[in-house]
Amino acid sequence: MKQSQSILANELHLSNGTTIKNRFFKSAMSEALASKNHNTSKSLIHLYETWAKGGAGLVMTGNVMIDRKALGEPGNVVVEDERDLDMLKKWAEAGTKGGTHLWMQLNHPGGQSPKTLSKEPVAPSAVSLSGDLGTFFNQPRALLDNEIEELITRFGEAARVAKKAGFTGVQIHAAHGYLISQFLSPHYNQRTDKWGGNLENRMRFLLETYKEIRKQVGDVYPIGIKLNSADFQRGGFTEEESIEVLKRMSEIGIDLIEISGGNYENPKMLVAEVKESTKKREAYFIEFASKAKELIPTPLVVTGGFRTEVGMTEAIESGAVDMIGIAKPLALLPDLPNRIFQGTYETIQTKPIRTGIKMVDKTASMIELGCMNNSWREWAS
Repeated sequence: MKQSQSILANELHLSNGTTIKNRFFKSAMSEALASKNHNTSKSLIHLYETWAKGGAGLVMTGNVMIDRKALGEPGNVVVEDERDLDMLKKWAEAGTKGGTHLWMQLNHPGGQSPKTLSKEPVAPSAVSLSGDLGTFFNQPRALLDNEIEELITRFGEAARVAKKAGFTGVQIHAAHGYLISQFLSPHYNQRTDKWGGNLENRMRFLLETYKEIRKQVGDVYPIGIKLNSADFQRGGFTEEESIEVLKRMSEIGIDLIEISGGNYENPKMLVAEVKESTKKREAYFIEFASKAKELIPTPLVVTGGFRTEVGMTEAIESGAVDMIGIAKPLALLPDLPNRIFQGTYETIQTKPIRTGIKMVDKTASMIELGCMNNSWREWAS
């Protein structure tokens, strides 16, 4: 299929005037390729140049943390200030080759920071991760009010630095059980002050984070969000609540919304238990996206499940999504978009990795991310 014939090659125009050259969205994966001081590395720069040249319209970085004391994984890049600006500029330059957008995903792990990295992680409330996976994490301490305000400022400062370095946008990571997701969840957020309780209070941290970022980067700089359709957890963040949050974020000016789901305890973003009808459409969260699309004008991305050119094309043609989010396949074929545009793509098959050890297999996210690390280390070398 020639590029001119594919709906996947159509430009996407955001309401702030930003144009993305096509409908391919390289979703975030945690590369764990930062230098020892959590700076950008030559490997990251080379990897993102490879993805930029591979044809995606928008490439999202993996987790970039806003606090050196709070890491989600070893090897995270951290942006607190301008100390590493020169290397960040090189990363941005490499990742924007060919008119590709490179957005920095900003995150804080909250209580979801492994005990090997955090003796006392912080979270909305002192609620531990449950089940077998909980043994990998220390019980978090509840954040003080002034600490919450400090974290909001940190998100804004990291976004300002990203813009100065040449990244063409940022994404707020509010999914997968990390800090903002924890604030949204009534299971993990048991506060009784203005930051907890009803949904209005639980979304306050997200709203204030967006406002701070917007203040730091200006009115037209692209800001996206990654949000769970649900936590798939008893007492957690529900689909109904997610719709309300999406509506509010759309109202206040978010530019692009990526929909995912689950957390470390229920990793639906990697091992989705979906209906047959959804399997035929490939994308794990496309039915939720269809509901959201009827209520908000903001462009939507769905990540998880896309493998065939037909499935990707039909998702755009249906109007349920505006961009196709792809992660694992781009770790294996970094030029997947170009292959589709050139008519040389053969459907890639990725199978869940299983060890046979029940507790380990439940933490499929860690296993699969490790496997992907091995793939992209080839492209980064």
